[in-house]
Amino acid sequence: MDDSSLIWDDGALVTIDQRGLPHEVRELRLDTVDAVIDAIRVLAIRGAPAIGIAGAFGVVIATTAHTVDGVVDGVRVQADADRIAAARPTAVNLAWAVRRVRAKVAQGAAAVLAETLDMLAEDGRVNRAAATHAADLVQRLCPDRPLRVLTHCNTGRLATSAFGTAIGTLRVLSDRGAIENVLVDETRPLLQGARLTTWELAEAGIPHRLTIDSAAAWAMATGQVDCVLVGADRVTVNGDVANKIGTYSLALAARHHGIPFIVVAPESTRDPHMATGRDIVVEERAAAEVIGFGGVATAPEGTEVFNPAFDVTPGELVTAVVTELGVVHRGTDSSSVDGARTANPLPGKAIADIARGLYQRGWMPGTAGNISVRTGDTAVITGSGLSKGELTEDDMVTVQVTDSTPTAGNSRKPSAETTIHTAAYRATAAQAVVHIHPPYATALATRSGASDAVTVLRISDYELIKGLGGTDPSVIDIPVFPNWADVPRIGVDIERYLTDHPAAPPVLFISGHGITAWGDNLSQARDRAECLEALCELVARTGRRQAFGARDETLEIGLT
Repeated sequence: MDDSSLIWDDGALVTIDQRGLPHEVRELRLDTVDAVIDAIRVLAIRGAPAIGIAGAFGVVIATTAHTVDGVVDGVRVQADADRIAAARPTAVNLAWAVRRVRAKVAQGAAAVLAETLDMLAEDGRVNRAAATHAADLVQRLCPDRPLRVLTHCNTGRLATSAFGTAIGTLRVLSDRGAIENVLVDETRPLLQGARLTTWELAEAGIPHRLTIDSAAAWAMATGQVDCVLVGADRVTVNGDVANKIGTYSLALAARHHGIPFIVVAPESTRDPHMATGRDIVVEERAAAEVIGFGGVATAPEGTEVFNPAFDVTPGELVTAVVTELGVVHRGTDSSSVDGARTANPLPGKAIADIARGLYQRGWMPGTAGNISVRTGDTAVITGSGLSKGELTEDDMVTVQVTDSTPTAGNSRKPSAETTIHTAAYRATAAQAVVHIHPPYATALATRSGASDAVTVLRISDYELIKGLGGTDPSVIDIPVFPNWADVPRIGVDIERYLTDHPAAPPVLFISGHGITAWGDNLSQARDRAECLEALCELVARTGRRQAFGARDETLEIGLT
């Protein structure tokens, strides 16, 4: 089967109109911003990852429409982007995806499209990784037997762009021969489970039964459910989960019956700016969805309706939240999850895992280097004076982003280099920062930097430039900062430069010191740091002529 639910074709977004399923597979072709917004609002396109990517394609359409003679009317494009991001308020992926492609608008529609297509390809990879981690966890929690799994709403390729999250997990388990049967909640009031999930499971050849939502608890009570798998529209810092209405009641029933309740979602669904579920805006939809279905009235005319599209499940009821990074949250009764690939809710474990890997490569020798993840107004960062080869999740420090000071209750002290991380957080939309000392990049930074001024190093004509998140895939201008003995002064320089140069790439050099990279998540920040080191190795090995200058000059590395 074709695993992609979103296709870009000659200036238009082409997808399946989910309102017609399962009886009619109807193609929907969207070539205006209003058409994209309407498709999201009426649930022709639905599912948090899918509406995020659809929204990004909407920004492509807006940028194309507001470009005349090669000049982009940025104000009008950004106004359309605001409308797209507001189409549905609860799912964080929509705002995240629109924000990600906004940064490319000034470069034109082709740049926005390239970023969106990258996001589309990335979504499929991310979903498969998350689904594999979740399947591993399910089999650890429910070993040595064919599984009876309950799922809610729709979390497959229709709700994402490819493969799916919770349904993706079912696909992985099915491929392993581990599924006996899937119990599918119909998912009132719009029957996404009955209409969409059963259609996808049948398409994948996975055995399943359909049930009414209110029968789920009884199915658990009568021993017909081994595990519950659901997706998410938003996950807060403390692990609270916004998902399709009815999820909360499933979590309560699962906890009562001692059944694992596992949430599978991409990292983009985690909201590092929202501390708890109390802050989530829950969308309420039209009364018509409840008082009738398929044009047939089921309640007296004028009946008042309470129709929330989502509910919020407290994090303590969730056995585990699983993303492409592994387990990123564990509930209050999740000791059996400990043997799985896990990360602290404030992701100390994920930071420690990556730090040990970089230590083994020689890029965080001894106690050198730092890694951090933003958690709203704070950031979690590796503690000072600790070997990165022996780091654990208990070796983290939480600091205020505003002034780099540690919060109350820390047992470790933050490094002076913390100011480099917080400078990036204050000046950019970064959600994770990696600061390391790889040999080729450090050597290049040392040769190209000035002792008392910020310089800019230009590297061109290398394919790896595309992996650094800059604005031009063929050339990149990377700032090189002086290595002041007073480390906070480096942070001051970085914040000033990034504020004055909002289009600067998400990587930088510090002369005689190392490199810093940042991104939307920990994996992206690490990948950019790795890519920069590989690029610097290429520069060193190819022997291309290098010219270095002083303040305000551009230093070029290219073909001789």
